[in-house]
Amino acid sequence: MNDTALKANGITKYFHDPVTMQVLKGIDLDIKRGEFVSIVGKSGCGKSTLLYVLSTMDTDYEGTLEINGIKTTGLSQNHLARIRNESIGFVFQFHYLLPDFSCLKNVMIPALRLGKLSYQEVEEMAYQKLKMFGVEEQALKKAGKLSGGQQQRVAIARALVNNPTIIMGDEPTGNLDSKNTEIVFDLFRQLSQEYNQTIIAVTHDNDFAAKSDRVVEMADGEIIAYHKAGTFHQH
Repeated sequence: MNDTALKANGITKYFHDPVTMQVLKGIDLDIKRGEFVSIVGKSGCGKSTLLYVLSTMDTDYEGTLEINGIKTTGLSQNHLARIRNESIGFVFQFHYLLPDFSCLKNVMIPALRLGKLSYQEVEEMAYQKLKMFGVEEQALKKAGKLSGGQQQRVAIARALVNNPTIIMGDEPTGNLDSKNTEIVFDLFRQLSQEYNQTIIAVTHDNDFAAKSDRVVEMADGEIIAYHKAGTFHQH
């Protein structure tokens, strides 16, 4: 079995408004299954743009992208949506939970959309994910009533409900205090080590990055350095 979760070759991207500007310059990146990778760099270096290309949400680029051995470049939007639903879980800086829905219902939504399991099976699976993150007591509460740290844990449970092979985070701890940041980091670490899930997180938090398996450092649309666990230091 191929142990590469994601492979990007020569990813190049331009923004054309108001003037043409190159934001990604021939990015090559290989990420293994179960690896926990942080992407860092100053604002405007292209890291979030890269994440959106890697997640298949942005298809306007040059180069090729493979996810779990499947070449996704050039596939139809419907096909990409299916791959995203099955293989990728998203965790954003803002949790994007539906505030009037219960936590349980929020977590169920991606699995109901996938349509592979019965409502009861999805409900049970969603509850197990909440339990895994220690927020099962909140299952029937409206998401809008939870604290920020709890909401982000529910958002991670939702990202995991379809058992994706890759979890992508865009500033996943950007809105959290240090205690909750640590909880979220530990959850990610557990997911990569115990469940062999691949984590790719864009972050401004250098302490968070330094504890991941590998740090990809970007500047001006290029990867300028790779740092192994424990070797990345704040600039």
